[in-house]
Amino acid sequence: MSTLSNLGRTEATTPRNSGFPNDPLGSNFSKWPGNPKNYNYDLPGQAYDGLPAPSAADKAKALSQVPGDTTKNYEKWKRIANASGDPADRKYEIYARFFNNTEGRTWDDWFNNRYIVGQMNNSKGAAFEGQLVRDFRLVGPDWLCEVTVDLIDANGHVVDSRRYDAYNTKRGEFHEFKSNSELKNKQIAKDRKIARLMPDKTFRFTGAKPFSENDRKKIDNFNRYVKRLRPGAVNPVRGNQRIYNSVPRTKPIRGYSRYDRWFAPGCQGSGSGTTTLASLSSPGCGTRGPLNERVNNSGRTPAEARRIQASARRFDSRGVLPRGGPGGVDFTTLELRYVGGLGKGKGMQYSMRADQQPDPDNNPGYGGKAAMQLSSDAMFTWLALTPDKFWVNLNPDQPDRVMDTAFASTDAGRVLLEADLQMKHDFFKTMDPKTDLGRRFWAALPQVDGRPCFSSIRNWIEPKPAKVREQDGGIYILDAPLRLKSVQQDFGTQLGGGEGVCHPTKAQQLQAQAVINQMIVPAVEKTINTAPQYADLRRVYTSRVAAEYIRRTDAQHPTDFHRFINSNNVKAWPLRAPHQNWDQDALFRKYRKIFINGEFKYNVNTARGVQVMIVGGVDFSKAPKHNITNARFNIENRDLDNTTRNSVKSDDTSYRDTDTLYLGGGPATATGGDPGGDPTPTPKPTPTHTGKPTHQPTTPAPDPTTPGGHTSGGGNGQPPAKDPSGDLAHTGSDTPIGLISGIAAALAAAGGGLVWWMRRRRTAPEG
Repeated sequence: MSTLSNLGRTEATTPRNSGFPNDPLGSNFSKWPGNPKNYNYDLPGQAYDGLPAPSAADKAKALSQVPGDTTKNYEKWKRIANASGDPADRKYEIYARFFNNTEGRTWDDWFNNRYIVGQMNNSKGAAFEGQLVRDFRLVGPDWLCEVTVDLIDANGHVVDSRRYDAYNTKRGEFHEFKSNSELKNKQIAKDRKIARLMPDKTFRFTGAKPFSENDRKKIDNFNRYVKRLRPGAVNPVRGNQRIYNSVPRTKPIRGYSRYDRWFAPGCQGSGSGTTTLASLSSPGCGTRGPLNERVNNSGRTPAEARRIQASARRFDSRGVLPRGGPGGVDFTTLELRYVGGLGKGKGMQYSMRADQQPDPDNNPGYGGKAAMQLSSDAMFTWLALTPDKFWVNLNPDQPDRVMDTAFASTDAGRVLLEADLQMKHDFFKTMDPKTDLGRRFWAALPQVDGRPCFSSIRNWIEPKPAKVREQDGGIYILDAPLRLKSVQQDFGTQLGGGEGVCHPTKAQQLQAQAVINQMIVPAVEKTINTAPQYADLRRVYTSRVAAEYIRRTDAQHPTDFHRFINSNNVKAWPLRAPHQNWDQDALFRKYRKIFINGEFKYNVNTARGVQVMIVGGVDFSKAPKHNITNARFNIENRDLDNTTRNSVKSDDTSYRDTDTLYLGGGPATATGGDPGGDPTPTPKPTPTHTGKPTHQPTTPAPDPTTPGGHTSGGGNGQPPAKDPSGDLAHTGSDTPIGLISGIAAALAAAGGGLVWWMRRRRTAPEG
């Protein structure tokens, strides 16, 4: 490999500040304090993610160039596609590759995990390495790249090997770079062998994302192991964290790229509203982005998610998949957190927040499409219906006033009514005297005839003021909490099981309600805002906040959403499977049965049981919000604007160094022309950026501008895969570098049967 030449000259010496910093407090982990940084890599194959599985006719044509030899056949298609630049030829090259090596896999599995991951292996890992070279000055004669250590038996056969991304000859450091910060157990096992046989070598792991708790344990355990081998050694194994966002470069092509209807005003109202692929040919129709990719590649069920995860891991030889792989996102926490870029003919840009799945290999995230569809459908529902319809009501005296008929035909309406019933269940459960809170609650109630008592009450859920920030031509939804309200109310419907009925005085009713408001309401409200059973409710509410912003923006300047607003036509966003046969009346009947007969019966230190009867509702007719100041936004949400902009470009954007993910997308400007076959990037200067918006924000409403066009440091550069400005310094020849002298004692201890040899890789491995 050649020396780094982005300064226009060869580095004859290694800079004094070359390498990664160590933690000044003596920890074996160091963390770069700066904001996340972008690096680009080429991913041209993603432009063909709209291709369906090949038909019989497609197969016949794809195999037509060199019949009987599938390898030569796809190579011929590749030459044809490279020469013509025609996406149709590239399509058949991809199909020909599939038939050359299907491995019994489905088309989707092969395309995502063999073809796309193969391109990522070839370009993403190298681009990340190139970025580290520039940022940490890994140049000069002390640095070698792509070093492999071989284990050779007495007969001269290589029985095992370990490839390292870099080796510092002066310090004797082996370096492993992980763009997703995930360490492989097989590699760690080999590292332990090398540490035992090569006592003068140390190890450094550098990740572009926060190390998970499990991966930190791997580094810590390896460090303790080596320290036991080398008494007195100071952290021979170290981890280094420097947050980077990878930005794939893909040029979408209409008719070949996938476009989804989610959040796309240009293609609503036709068909079922489900995801479609190449059929979305209207220039203003469809969205793309990192979020869409993660959602489309997620499993629908836990079992399917585990199969997808295992398949993806198999081909991720260089750790280039987004952190956690396809199952790395906890889709139950997915909520809309940014909307912007509105205007006539502009569609909408969006960013959603989700948690990282803590154990993706054993319990991968799933259900991304359902969560995405609900968020999108809810947003259009809130726009189409007038706000007077945004309520549900479970009242045993009002079976004909459960919810608006149009609202009942949507999943947004279903979610509100089901959440209302769930809230009543959780309210009962919170009162359970077997818990500490329940025991204290019943003890605090007023006594009637020697037992605690309160009358029927009405509970409902409503929004608290959402905390938002409007700037960069959009709205950041920082917090959208929900409130539980509770009041005493009498009903005409008679309760069954009279032993649970009591008759408190007015004063006792007020006293009981005060106890409920003080002890039960806060606990249930916390459950509503945090528990998984209310995830859909929180998801549709953040869409409600976004829809209100779109309404207000459209009133000032018409947007692509104009035709939907207050139309009261929600046929394009119906109840979707598996809830397509959901019935509000059936749910009401279930609730009324509970109201009359009770759901819980508690023994509260009396000879008679106590029944609890509560009714309520959900009211989203108002969406109050509080627009925080620019100063508070920057203090409390530092770098969130930059994170949001990155989320519409990067396939793995974390908020600072947390396990909170931001993923986005929006309308894609697609043109004809093929982005090309295998990546062949060329180096370009890397610009710098302050990370601040181009336009100064105003309060409460800014001039509409489109976010997403900004980059943070290095975001627009083109770190090359393998070229002079992307590789570590190379000294010496390409002949193997022997390490025999340094491990003589270890070899003697091992009986002389094994020899370790270190050599340079001439080329990068193919994905």
